[in-house]
Order: sequence, then C-alpha cells, then structure tokens
Amino acid sequence: MKMNMKRGESEGRFSKKKNSDKAPGVKIIPLGGLDQIGMNITAIEYEDTIVVIDCGLAFPEEDMLGIDLVIPDVTYLKDNADKVKGLVVTHGHEDHIGAIPYIEKELNMPIYATKLTIGLIDNKLREHNLLNNVKRKVVSYGQTINLGCFRIEFIRSNHSIADAAGLAIYTPAGILVHTGDFKVDFTPVFGETIDLQRYAELGKKGVLALMADSTNVERPGFTPSEKKVGRTFDILFAEHKSDRLIIATFASNVDRVQQIINSAHKYGRKVVIEGRSMVNVINTASELGFIQIPDNTLVDIEQISNYPGNQIVLITTGSQGENMAALSRIAANIHSRVSIKPGDTVILSSSPIPGNEKAINRVINELEMKGAEVIFQDTHVSGHACQEELKLIYALTKPKYAIPVHGEFRHLKRHAELAREMGVEKDHVVILSNGNVLELSEKSAKVVGNVTSQGILVDGLGVGDVGNIVLRDRQHLSQNGLIIVVVTLEKHSNMLVSGPDIVSRGFVYVRESENLMEECHDVAYDALSGCLDKNITDWGKIKTAIKDDLGEFLWKRTKRNPMILPIITEV
Repeated sequence: MKMNMKRGESEGRFSKKKNSDKAPGVKIIPLGGLDQIGMNITAIEYEDTIVVIDCGLAFPEEDMLGIDLVIPDVTYLKDNADKVKGLVVTHGHEDHIGAIPYIEKELNMPIYATKLTIGLIDNKLREHNLLNNVKRKVVSYGQTINLGCFRIEFIRSNHSIADAAGLAIYTPAGILVHTGDFKVDFTPVFGETIDLQRYAELGKKGVLALMADSTNVERPGFTPSEKKVGRTFDILFAEHKSDRLIIATFASNVDRVQQIINSAHKYGRKVVIEGRSMVNVINTASELGFIQIPDNTLVDIEQISNYPGNQIVLITTGSQGENMAALSRIAANIHSRVSIKPGDTVILSSSPIPGNEKAINRVINELEMKGAEVIFQDTHVSGHACQEELKLIYALTKPKYAIPVHGEFRHLKRHAELAREMGVEKDHVVILSNGNVLELSEKSAKVVGNVTSQGILVDGLGVGDVGNIVLRDRQHLSQNGLIIVVVTLEKHSNMLVSGPDIVSRGFVYVRESENLMEECHDVAYDALSGCLDKNITDWGKIKTAIKDDLGEFLWKRTKRNPMILPIITEV
C-alpha cells in the first residue's frame, strides 16, 4: 500500500473522471448513527469499492430487557464482501469502535486508524481472540491511504479523546469531508489544535459534500476548552484538602484523567484507577505516550487502605450510573475494596447521556445518604462542536452538499437549518435515515434505495439470537407476569389424567389469591372439557382454547393480561 502521498497527487488523480458526464455518483450508505446517538457506521461505495467509516455499538434502550449491546446489521456489507476494501476509524470511543470484534468475525476487514485508536481496538480484538487474524495499520495525520478507487486522508482534530481524526475521502465523483466527532479546542490537553488550515485548503479545492457532527448543533456559541475542567479540578482539590476524593468519568476520556492526575500530583495525592475499562484504556494510553503519569503516583486498589483519605484520589468508571460500574458498586456498598465514609467528596465529571438521568440520580442519592458530598456542576465540557464551530467548518470547506451525521432526528434537522444559513442550497441539504442509499454527484443527490440497517441485539454470548418476538415476550412477562396451565392426558384415549394445574409467576401472590386461582382452574377445565367433548385431539387447538378463555376471564376479572402458557403432556 502506498502511504504518505503528496497532497497534490491524491487530489489530482481523479480530476478527469470527476468531470466526466458519464461517471456514476458515489454512494453514501449510513448503516447506523442516524436518528440515534451511538452505533456509528457508514459505507462509502463507488462501483467495485466500499470503504467503511467507523464501526460502533449502541447501549440498549430501557425496553430492551436483558440486552447488553446493540451492534449494526452489516448484511449489505456481507453481501458485497468482495467490494469492501477496509475499515477507517475516526477515534476510539465505544460508539465508533465497540462493534469491531463482532463485525470482524463476519468480514475480516483491514483496519486503518491513528496510534491510540489502534491501541484501543487491539484491546478489543485481544479479548475476542482476533488480534492475529485482523490486519491493522497505524496512520498519521496528513497521510493518505489508497483503498480501491478511493484515497483517504486523516486530518488532525480535537475531541474528548486524544488522536481523533477527520477524513478527506477523494472519490471519482468528488471530495467528501467527514469531520468525525470533533470540537475546536485551541488549548488541547494533548497534542495540537484541529487542522483548520487543511479544511480551508480542501474548501479551495472544492468539497462535494460535508458530513459533520450534529451532537451539539442545538447549542449556541463555542464548546469550552478541555483545560477549563483542569482549572476546576485544581480549585476542587484546593477546597477539599482534608477529604478523600472519588472522581467518576468516562473510561475513554484520557485527557480528563490526565488533568486529574496533574491536580493530584500538584496537591501530593496518590492516584488509584478503578474499573476494568478505565484500567485498560489508561494502560494503553500510557504505553503509547498519550498520558504522562509521574513516578510513584499510581497506587494499586489493594493498597488504598494504607493511605489516609486526604492523600488519595480514586478515579473510577460509573459516571452514568451503570449498574455494575465501580461507582455504582461503591454507592451500593458492594465494592470489595472501597466503601463510602462521611466526609468523602465524589465528583461526577461527565454530563448525563439522555436516558441515564434516573440511574445517575439513584447513585447520587445513595452516595449522599452515606454522608458523601457529590459535585457535578462545572466538572465537564463536551467533546462536540457547538453552532459557531460548525459554522466555521462550513465557512472553510464551502461544501456543495451537506449531509448531517451523528445525532437524533432533531439534531439532524437543526443541522440542516444551520447548513442552509451557511449558504448551502436548500435542495443540497440531505437528511438521511439509517439504511438509505444516497447517490451523490456534481449534478444531483438522491436516495436511490434502502438496505437492511436495524440493530442486532447482543445478549451474553448470543449475537442476534434475541429478536423482536423475544423482546416482546420479555416485555410482556415484565409487565404482566406468567400463568402456566399444566394438563396431563392419557395416550390414545385422550382422557384427562390430571390437571389443569395453575402455576403463577409475576402475576399475583398465590397465597393471597387462592379464590382467583380456583376460578382460573375452573375456566381452564371448562375450556379443556369443551375440546375433549368435541373430540378435538389437536393439541394446538386445545392450547388456543385454554389461552383464549382464560385470557378473557382474567382481563374481565383483573384488567390484567398475563402471558398464558398451556403445557400438555401424555402418559
């Protein structure tokens, strides 16, 4: 593979074909990440070349009972596996890399990303025993990789994780710019500021379409610098010199952890890292040089009791109230090494992800009931661009088409309005849904089809074996409970031997509802007798009669609709 090409070469290669009236359009196919936050994955296709951008997961919604993760459906990619040339990853957050091990088992795509992102992907592949099976390539900012008929350039960016990148995708139809998740941070904790000059150069060359982050498009102004949080930490460390400090943040926010460590070192505290994902990320970032930890600063969790509270700061996962995360276990008094004491100060250094508010409030209440002071204001800044930063990117790139990405529908809609404000023609702003196939050329942009794009549910080791029917049954059981009707019939004669016996789970407390259970027995017996009297021997019809009659009775009697499961055996 040819790397480090001169920018002029990569930009000029397609100039003749691009201007050809006969050249087909480039297809943009979002398989996730739209109408939602998470599960980001987009396919870019031109004739015999498909390049995949990001491959993330989403966390389950409240009605997805028992589900651990949601990953994208890549049926379209599997059906066109011979065209797929590689996976390009913008940064190392779960919603952009979390599904990689699952999808690589299906497609085995070569992966291209920056140094830290590859390091975090390696951790995931190692957990799934795939490290030796998948080709990975570290790409530096400014490098251009050749994948099929595309050339892809990595552009330095800022985000809430180091080594984030935007992408310039040179296609025969024109240049596509994908910002990835980004903000404009002129004083980043690690590395340099976003390469705005490169975006301006691309704008002068001519950008066919801009695919930009929509997460914070509803917020006016600029996103504050990450260093603002560092100053807040210094103030909090100074104000709580006599307290033990416990700080919860996202495991992947390496810059945030760096600033906590800086404050801890400044005020003479030892640092304990807790939470498996946090430990893995910090170890990787430290090995690769993306976080600097002074000597004799880190202390193992097993040694925490050897130090007084005012000499310790505990950095942990669980800022979103996740049930099994370290902070939730500490708050619930089920952590093996740490328990809350009156006088502890707990700092939540993140903003609530929509839907997590109840879980976070539960953890805060548990912590404060045990005597801790909980601080969650001014301890976080976003990693996503607000309106003025988005306007800056539009002003620099001057795209012909705008394709908002990464957000729920309301974000995409507001982003479309902003694009029009920045001079993009109304019919050149395209709001897509997952599965849409957008064909884009200098002359037109139109949705020409749809592909499968619904999420695949991961439950334990099962991938895709829980579908809508199983979820519906789980919801039904959780809301209304279960009634089991057990009947034993004599073989050949179909005479009733025993039953019907009624078993209830999650419907009513049987010991206090004996009369209701007896009535259920009578209704089921009557339904069964009616079938036997008519010489009905089909078990399916007998079960249906019992379910229908018993369901109607219970609804009239209790206004409840439990799941009814007749079981027939024969002797």
